[in-house]
Amino acid sequence: MRKVVLLLSIVALTLGSCGTKKKIAELEAKNKECQDLLNTATSKLNLCLSEKELLTNQVNDLKKNNSDLINNMGNLTTLTAKGAENLEKSLESLKEKDLKISRLQDALTKKDSVTLALVTSLKGAVGISDPDIEINVDKGVVMISIADKLLFKSGSYEISDRAKEILGKVAKVVKDKPDFECMVESHTDNVPYKNGVLVDNWDLSVKRATAVVRVLTNTHKVNPRQLIAAGRSEYLPLVENNTVENRAANRRTRIIVMPKIDQFYDMIEKEMKKQTGK
Repeated sequence: MRKVVLLLSIVALTLGSCGTKKKIAELEAKNKECQDLLNTATSKLNLCLSEKELLTNQVNDLKKNNSDLINNMGNLTTLTAKGAENLEKSLESLKEKDLKISRLQDALTKKDSVTLALVTSLKGAVGISDPDIEINVDKGVVMISIADKLLFKSGSYEISDRAKEILGKVAKVVKDKPDFECMVESHTDNVPYKNGVLVDNWDLSVKRATAVVRVLTNTHKVNPRQLIAAGRSEYLPLVENNTVENRAANRRTRIIVMPKIDQFYDMIEKEMKKQTGK
């Protein structure tokens, strides 16, 4: 009997032990499965956290960029307004410059007409047509330039008879304008004066200028108060004194007529009326 009971007890223990191992195995399998799931979930969570951090940084960058763009838009608006203002000022400045250029061009055109009228008037009054006598206007004065070969012999300050005739015509212009002043300006070349009577070309140029003044006053009765004698020697040449022809061109006497401004324009107006027939 005891043997039977003992045998039953052993069988029961054996069967109980087998059931427990099976459950443990099942639990261990479930635990492993849960652990795997946990590890997977943890990995996904870490990945999500990383992505969240990245997205957060991107959002912050976008917010900053957006803020910068808003600020830049404000600055751009200001700059655009200033640019438009500056452009408008530049256009106004260009308009003013164009107007000034137009006025200057008109003035130059009128100046050319005035010069032509004045020269024509003087040439008509003097009645001279000679390539060695030039009449022009420069800086508001009239210049009658006479080559010295028409006035003097080489190295001399004695005026020829032909020169007295020419100076008579110049005197007519001066006498018709009693308020005009005239400067007689004599120029020489650079060949040293060697006749012994005078010291140098300064003396020669002054003597020639005073000789012309004496003819105008003594022979042609020009008011001496209108005349100025000036010697320029060799120091204001037209061309280089390197050839015979050039030295001849530099030996000259200029009679510079200096009218008062109101008479100057009155003279011009009369001549322009003659040319236009009005």
